[in-house]
Amino acid sequence: MAFSDSLGTARTVELPQGVVGYRECGDGPPVVFVHGLLVNADLWRAVVPKVAEAGYRCLAPDWPLGSHERAMGAGADLSPPGLAGLIEDFLAELELSHVTLVANDTGGALVQMLMARGSERVGRVVLASCDALERFFPPLFRPLSVLARMPGSAWLLAQVLRSRAVRGLPIAYGWLSHRPVPAAVMDSYLLPARRSAGVRRDLRRFLRGVHRRHTLEAAAAFSAYDRPVLLAWGEDDRLFPLSLAHRLAALLPDARVSVVAGSRTFVPEDRPEELGDLIVEFAHSTVSGGGR
Repeated sequence: MAFSDSLGTARTVELPQGVVGYRECGDGPPVVFVHGLLVNADLWRAVVPKVAEAGYRCLAPDWPLGSHERAMGAGADLSPPGLAGLIEDFLAELELSHVTLVANDTGGALVQMLMARGSERVGRVVLASCDALERFFPPLFRPLSVLARMPGSAWLLAQVLRSRAVRGLPIAYGWLSHRPVPAAVMDSYLLPARRSAGVRRDLRRFLRGVHRRHTLEAAAAFSAYDRPVLLAWGEDDRLFPLSLAHRLAALLPDARVSVVAGSRTFVPEDRPEELGDLIVEFAHSTVSGGGR
C-alpha cells in the first residue's frame, strides 16, 4: 500500500474483484482520488492534506494498475471498462454519495467511462491532464498494449524499470513531470510488480484491454453529462496537449479549463498546492449535497 503518512489511515475494502487498499483522512464531503498506470496513491501525497484541511474526507486508493500490493481475483475484469466498474463498486461499498472524483493520467480515462455510465454517486469531476478521446494511450505508450499480449512482458517491464536511465526516458516517466519523483515514492510505484506475479498478471490484463475506442465511446455520451467538470491541465504537458482539454470541455455541458503553469502530466507532482486549491475551490463552488 502507498507509504506516505500524509495520506492518512491505511484501510482496506473487499470488492467483488478483490481487496483494495486505500488511505483516508479528513471529515466532510467525500473526495476520491484516481491515479494512473504504474503509480499508486502516493501520487496524491502533497494534494490530499490541503484538501482534507479544507473540510473534505479524502480517500486515496491503490487501484490495480501495476503499483498495487494486493493482486485482484483471478476472474476479475481488469479491462478499462471493468476498472471503471471497480471504481463504482468502491463508491457503493463505502456508501459514498455526491463524490468529487479527482483523476490524473490513465485514471482520467477510467473516470470518463464512469461518467458515461451516469453514476448517481458522482457529484463532480476533476480531470488533471489525462488520457481522452483518441489518446488512450498517447502515441508513445501505445506499444505497451501490444507487448502485453506476450507472455512474460510484465516481468520484463518491471525489470527494465529498475534502471534510472530507462525511467528518465520519454517512453517511461521522463515526460510526466518537471520535478524528479523522490526515490522512496518511485520504489512504492515499481516494487510491487517486481515482487508479485499476481500484480504483474493484473497489469497485463489491464494493458491488453487499452484501446481508444473506450474513451471515444465515453466521449460520445458526454452531451448528456450534466454534472460539473474541471479540467486542470498542465501547461507543459507533452503527452496530452492543452488542445485536448479544450476539446473535452467543448463536449461537456458544464466544464471549464484551468491551465496549470509549470506542470506536465503529473500535475500532483509538479504543482500539488495549486491542484489542491483548484479542487477545493471547485468543490466549494459546485456544492450539490453532502456525502456520507
